[in-house]
Amino acid sequence: MLIRERTEELEERMLSPYAVKSKDTKGRERDEEKCIIRTDFQRDRDRIIHSKAFRRLKDKTQVFVMPKNDHCRTRLTHTLVVTQIARTVARALQLNEDLTEAIGLGHDLGHTPFGHDGERALNSLSPHGFAHYTQSLRVVDFLEDGGLNLTYEVRDGIVHHTGSQVPHTLEGKIIQYADKIAYLCHDIDDAVSAEIISDIPKKFSDILGEDYSERINTFILDLVSNSIGKNEITMSEPIWNALMELRQYMFQMVYTSPHKFSQENVNFIIERLYQYFMKNPDKLPDQLTKLRDQYELCDLVCDHIAGMTDRYAIDLYKALFLPGGVWD
Repeated sequence: MLIRERTEELEERMLSPYAVKSKDTKGRERDEEKCIIRTDFQRDRDRIIHSKAFRRLKDKTQVFVMPKNDHCRTRLTHTLVVTQIARTVARALQLNEDLTEAIGLGHDLGHTPFGHDGERALNSLSPHGFAHYTQSLRVVDFLEDGGLNLTYEVRDGIVHHTGSQVPHTLEGKIIQYADKIAYLCHDIDDAVSAEIISDIPKKFSDILGEDYSERINTFILDLVSNSIGKNEITMSEPIWNALMELRQYMFQMVYTSPHKFSQENVNFIIERLYQYFMKNPDKLPDQLTKLRDQYELCDLVCDHIAGMTDRYAIDLYKALFLPGGVWD
């Protein structure tokens, strides 16, 4: 028996009837020979980890642009925390950890430089709009080495990880919750370190806990205890309400704080770069210029800018538009 087949047999015996078994995947757009060691979901996870888009996440904003504090979260550390929380929940519920991990690692691959501020800037510029979750799917389907050819279930979880869309698997639904839990808890921690807030209001800490660790523990325990044995992923009403009210508080006090690198600065940099490449399409990377016959220029320009790290976008802006800048 191949090692992969042994793993698939173990999944049949050990996983919940509500879990997606690796052998039951709906497959890939392009058929491939199976790996003798890894399941399809394990291969997807590995393809994402080894991608250039994944490596660039280390220099992309979570909340604070190029912070002086080395302990401040980046888009990469956010991705790892989401994945860790999601795997803990998946294991407790006997769902497919490998599928959950692959979705978690890939869910933010399409994020822009400067976090959600950059996303809003590109969305306002592109005639087709821009959303990081659809861009994440575009990265794995097309931009990363011509496409990673991931399984249907991983792709579904990536594109439906946020907003009103609902993933078709419980593993994908776990990522929806893990994403919110992760960013709220660690963004509070970073905002306190940046002295934007001193702490969250007592009405939240009384319910969720006094510190980062306690709050994550509260969310995970509630999520598991309310989902175990069910064909759904859900929280209790009090904890869900606290999560959503805390999210609103963070938008008011942190995400739109004047202490951040402002939306105006982000808009200015992104707009100038967008206009430059729209006027100079020959300056796009060769990988994108070759696709002018297949995709509209505005989409290819968004692809290029969305793939930039914070530092690269700022350095490129300086080189193009400030005296003494050099770029070829």
